[in-house]
Amino acid sequence: MRSKSLTRWAAIPLALGVSVILAGCTEAQLRGFLPGEESGITNQTDRVVGLWVTSWIVLLIVGALTWGLVIWAAVVYRRRKGQTGFPVQLRYNMPIEIFYTIVPLILVLGFFAFTARDQAAIEADPGSPDVKIEVFGKRWAWDFNYLNENVYSAGIQAQELETSDSVDVEALPVLYLPVGKKVQIDIESRDVIHSFWIIDFLYKKDMIPGKTNHWYFIPQKEGTYQGKCAELCGEYHSLMLFQVKVVSVAEYDAYIESQRDAGFEGRLGADYNVNTNLPGTGAVEREHEGSED
Repeated sequence: MRSKSLTRWAAIPLALGVSVILAGCTEAQLRGFLPGEESGITNQTDRVVGLWVTSWIVLLIVGALTWGLVIWAAVVYRRRKGQTGFPVQLRYNMPIEIFYTIVPLILVLGFFAFTARDQAAIEADPGSPDVKIEVFGKRWAWDFNYLNENVYSAGIQAQELETSDSVDVEALPVLYLPVGKKVQIDIESRDVIHSFWIIDFLYKKDMIPGKTNHWYFIPQKEGTYQGKCAELCGEYHSLMLFQVKVVSVAEYDAYIESQRDAGFEGRLGADYNVNTNLPGTGAVEREHEGSED
């Protein structure tokens, strides 16, 4: 009788595990419910998805074993009818204590090692970019400088529509990228800390005043992707939106020429930064000289 009871209890976590495995057959589930509807959007996204999904598989296995052991202990060592007093008390079990110390340590080191490996690969500078773009975040919009072509695009804050809770998509700043080309993006801020996030690209980079960060990737799928600021930066943070259009090389060249024909030639550089109290701007030096006088 007791054997049948244990079998029934053991079948519960097993059935749950099988259900989870069988349910993981949709594209969204295979991607771990990360943004994006397909693989290979950039040369980096599959690496990010692989790390994310593998981590969750390992954690689910650990969770299932832990839940199973907890349920097993609760069932096997439950107080039965007619029993009184305390059960036998055990002070130490050295093999178990070594097990639950070593195994979590291995898991933590493993997660760290694989994360560090993938992050190093993503952050590595491949050199010789085909396209070099400078992105300035500003409250609450974006400026894009296409450095190779010497043209720029100045963005404005997302405009809310009076008739709905959405924004005017046509007025959003747009970053154009040529498909299949090596892209280097230099990321800077004009005022406070922002974060440059192209959602479906599965990566984000902080924009820190006085510092330039870099992001290297190859867009591999044409399409329109959404971007936003991922760092709370003030009252209209939620309206700091933009779009990314990954287009053919011909379309990219046509866009660059349209910007040049419209008079948007040159670069919107650091001269437009509003945070002047930074090293290298001269503000700190001038203030120091004034205090000496």
